[in-house]
Amino acid sequence: MPATSRRDCLALMGAAALAGSAVPAQAADTPVIEWNVHMFSSNTAKFPFHPKAAYKPDATKFSADPIAVYQAQMKQAGVDRGVLVQPEPYGDDHSLVLDCLRRTPGDKFKATSLFYPKNPESPKKLAALVKAQPRIVSTRFHAHRGKEMYLDSFAADYVRALWRRAVELGLVIELHIGPNYALQAAAAIRAFPGCKVLIDHMCEPKLGNPVEFGNVLELAKLPNVYMKLSGLDYIATDAPHFASVMPFTSRLIKEYGPDRVVWSGGTPKIADAHMKGYSAADIAKVKGGNLQRLLNWA
Repeated sequence: MPATSRRDCLALMGAAALAGSAVPAQAADTPVIEWNVHMFSSNTAKFPFHPKAAYKPDATKFSADPIAVYQAQMKQAGVDRGVLVQPEPYGDDHSLVLDCLRRTPGDKFKATSLFYPKNPESPKKLAALVKAQPRIVSTRFHAHRGKEMYLDSFAADYVRALWRRAVELGLVIELHIGPNYALQAAAAIRAFPGCKVLIDHMCEPKLGNPVEFGNVLELAKLPNVYMKLSGLDYIATDAPHFASVMPFTSRLIKEYGPDRVVWSGGTPKIADAHMKGYSAADIAKVKGGNLQRLLNWA
């Protein structure tokens, strides 16, 4: 997704001084864990795109062995473990991500799932997938402006049925939502006390307005909701640390607290840059300790 204007999200939080260079934080025995990377393969004969795919990328741009490529990237970036994200182009066909898991150690990789909520068979399919591969730790719901095809409302019976099955299986509910869905998401979260929820990409701030993002901040009052510090390249262009959006991220981190923020995407040094003033132990939680705890990943 290309970077766009930062006007809306910065208007919400106001201006602040930009931070300086990042100094990596270390904490003993705390792994760096990334939950962000999508697996795509150039081998479309073996791993075809789904007929109902929300979009279909150019497969020629990918490697035939994406997990090998990612392992090299992890080593370079200092990432110890990864949660592989099931990409939308494969829909509910998890063949590629399952192949990646089969060829990698369980202490190194886990993965997410994706199902079509309107399909009444999806709860059953999810249970079968987890039974076949217990390293599936989450299922993902998509809903934001421009992506309304998956569900009509989080109050819909078919959404609640899939959500319920995920909770019964002990999975994390991964929400790739925009701010306009925050109120609906809050109602669904409250309907399933104790469910574990991870919100992707800071809840896509550019796809909402300041009033709607106020509802995203309200979600921080729910103790089982985690916020992912990711997708910074969607709202800024000053990689690698995206200092220009620190007025926004500093408020988000303050609301959710260092125990419920999860870094993913880009370099883990983003956490160092955006958490100046926090302890090394708190920054280590955001780099991986919180995911380790959320997933009971010894």
